Amino acid sequence: MHRPYRSAFHRMAALTLALSASAAYCAGGGPSKPSAAEVATLYAGATVIDGTGAAPVANQDILVRGERIVAVGPHGSLAGSKEAGVHTVDLHGSYVIPGLIDSHVHLATPPDAKRAQAILRRNLYAGVTAVRDMADDLRSIGELTREARVSEIPSPDIYYAAVMAGPDFFADPRVAAASYGVTPGKSPWMQAIDKDTDLREAVTLARGTSATAIKVYADLPPELVAAITAEAHRQHILVWAHSAVFPTRPADVINAGVDVVSHACYLAYQLEPVMLKSYEDHTPFHDELLAKNGDDPVIAGLYRDMLKHGTILDATGSLFVRYDAERKNHPDRKPLRCTGPTTIRLVRQAWQAGVPISTGTDDDGGFKSAWPSVYDEMFFLAHDVGMPSLQVIHSATLIGAQAAGQAQDMGSIAAGKLANFAVLSADPVKDIGNLRSIRMTVKRGHVYPRADYRPVTKEEMGDDDD
Repeated sequence: MHRPYRSAFHRMAALTLALSASAAYCAGGGPSKPSAAEVATLYAGATVIDGTGAAPVANQDILVRGERIVAVGPHGSLAGSKEAGVHTVDLHGSYVIPGLIDSHVHLATPPDAKRAQAILRRNLYAGVTAVRDMADDLRSIGELTREARVSEIPSPDIYYAAVMAGPDFFADPRVAAASYGVTPGKSPWMQAIDKDTDLREAVTLARGTSATAIKVYADLPPELVAAITAEAHRQHILVWAHSAVFPTRPADVINAGVDVVSHACYLAYQLEPVMLKSYEDHTPFHDELLAKNGDDPVIAGLYRDMLKHGTILDATGSLFVRYDAERKNHPDRKPLRCTGPTTIRLVRQAWQAGVPISTGTDDDGGFKSAWPSVYDEMFFLAHDVGMPSLQVIHSATLIGAQAAGQAQDMGSIAAGKLANFAVLSADPVKDIGNLRSIRMTVKRGHVYPRADYRPVTKEEMGDDDD
């Protein structure tokens, strides 16, 4: 066991007090604004696309009281909808989908509250009601999570991870930026793990940050990936991981039982005869290793394992496709680990194999973007992968909720779930691009009209040149 962790364990409450206090509401136990609890609203006459993959249902009413949906049913049929004090919003001719979920964001590396709040505002006013933060300075993320939860800022709810990685990873300058003031690898939210680490203690420290999950990041051998996963699950916390942890191959990551794997591209490294020894080696995957025609049999085996374990794929495909396209105009840029065509092929095979795919982006967009990056991922799934729009919406809602461990409360439009949904003027099943017809976002019963959106500015985004 690392000596610093032995003393840290006994001082855990002091080390993580600020994190736990600022993020106390993220677990869903805290109340919303008291005034919202008395409000009842009937959203009347919409076509409802419920997020489960089921066909749209026309002329439906949604009764909301406080934060939650009370009932959903045919127009005029809901008990309690005609009670005194129920406010009615006429949605005839409109389409309602569950709030969207971006399952891969980074909001605080390094922390910049103004920038993060601008990105979160853009997300919320475009229908995004939850995000999954995949590695950041949790001192900042914890406060953003609290502010979002109590509606102090216009923001999706935030569910976040505490990182575990091998010691070599902590030379990465991003770690220093996300744990300023603490020795890299020694903070409860970014821990260096080796064979001598007391994993029971390490997971307990991570849980003290109010994290939803442990993120298994890089530079860990298969036995440690498996041991971290087992201990995290024993302590009832999710495990999110890169699909290849380097030097751990994708098959070993999946068979360790992690809940979600990120980056479809990294799955291709299962085919490499010699696995990269560390995350820091960015040698691209050799495309010629994939089967020349049809589905690749090795990748098919990975997808069978994912189905067996119930593993979700956070594909982040649009990032790789867009970057690869940009390199044609900027050939001096270093390639990513996968080309655009390889990424599309891997995600298409996953979808056709029945693997659940969430809509993570790993990209927050530049100041010129009017729409959130999750739209790009949804367009990628629809246009590049060939997924039907209903399935794309399912990926961006219910599967995203499952990836964040929040499906009991969000991801579909159903009685008892949070009142998280987006109202559109045009049919997104006919054309997924009709997401841009959004009229309003409802998050935890609070209404955010698109007309009230204040675009992100260059000043808010700092040195972002996009």
